[in-house]
Amino acid sequence: MEQTQQKAIIVGVELHSKPDFDYSMEELRNLAAACDVEIVDSLSQKANRVNPSHYIGTGKLEELSTLLEAHEASVFVIFNDELSPSQIRNLEAKLQRKVIDRTILILDIFAERAQTREAQLQVEVAQLQYMLPRLVGLRESLGRQGGGAGLKNRGAGETKLELDRRRIEERITALQSELEKLVATRQIQRKQRRKNAIPVVCLVGYTNAGKSSLMNVMVDTYNPGSNKHVLVKDMLFATLETSVRSIELPDRKSFLLTDTVGFVSQLPHHLVKAFRSTLEEVAEADLLVHVIDYSNPEHKQHAAVTEATLKELGAEHIPTIYAYNKLDLTDRDYPQIQEDGVYLSAKKQTGIAELLQLIRSRIFNDYVQCEVIIPFDQGRLVAYFNEHAHVQSTTYEPEGTRLKLECKAADFEKYRDSFVLIES
Repeated sequence: MEQTQQKAIIVGVELHSKPDFDYSMEELRNLAAACDVEIVDSLSQKANRVNPSHYIGTGKLEELSTLLEAHEASVFVIFNDELSPSQIRNLEAKLQRKVIDRTILILDIFAERAQTREAQLQVEVAQLQYMLPRLVGLRESLGRQGGGAGLKNRGAGETKLELDRRRIEERITALQSELEKLVATRQIQRKQRRKNAIPVVCLVGYTNAGKSSLMNVMVDTYNPGSNKHVLVKDMLFATLETSVRSIELPDRKSFLLTDTVGFVSQLPHHLVKAFRSTLEEVAEADLLVHVIDYSNPEHKQHAAVTEATLKELGAEHIPTIYAYNKLDLTDRDYPQIQEDGVYLSAKKQTGIAELLQLIRSRIFNDYVQCEVIIPFDQGRLVAYFNEHAHVQSTTYEPEGTRLKLECKAADFEKYRDSFVLIES
């Protein structure tokens, strides 16, 4: 039988200290839609602080009860902030309906999307750490509603809540131990990249901004036929795995392009902590390309969310350029370069050369143009430069091989005693 779509009411508290309330409620709707939940109503309250016992005040709680009575018994409630264990218990007792919060909604999406073993481990750790202090309230919810801790019973819910606290803690320890081995492998890979002195460019941005599409276009443009595509889907958090692709340019320069998990406001701290090893890729990059969906009316807010998350990760100091994507859905002319930004369309594959021009200007500034004569007995050096530098011309003279080239400053210094420099 086809499962009927779940329905919910969303509830939020508009704190005077937070001006972006309407945006966060709209984002909550989008998160619910990503879980195939239809929002049938909403309720909000303006307040100086969240009610410590029930999240919302007594009057609003009665209003919510009345709203719920107007809908069928299966309609549940999604709150726009992370609820404390006591708030979950109190709300469940008062409303007699399933209650979830923004955090478990995001965790649910991550659990649905996780493909690799590392992502699945990270999500399960975050789910268990979230559930551990909330066991009582969640167990009551399960007794009344059935299903998992979030929206679906996928094994991360009911069965885990039947375990006692000690066994859950043991499970977390075992998962973290397995994760540490994967993290160690990732760190070895990063160390090797630094040793090879290959620049790392990291795509960052709000979820569904088009990072993966942009990565695929870059791979197709500069490494055609490599079949190294990453998953692209028009949905929140399509990418949970860090993918790294080598971009080989015609002039022998290359860099590593990294696709990362998308950001969203109020990204649960359990997730940030669990995905710390993955997100470290961002903090160790040489350059960030902040991808922004320019066609989205909320793109400025999305950019602010990304910048706040980068700051939380300790990556705000890394040089950044901006890729304003999806210009094909707007009336603005493109491609265009403006200071640190490029207006482009990954879907139309337009503006990619301009983006590369901006990337090159930031990561290949340690190259030198020179003309040298390499003695014939240093033939291995000619072979080295042909492989690792951009050789623009080669001629043969009595003293040796004359090369006009562009090479890394480090290579120039390393081998300068082995060739004769021709002064221009």
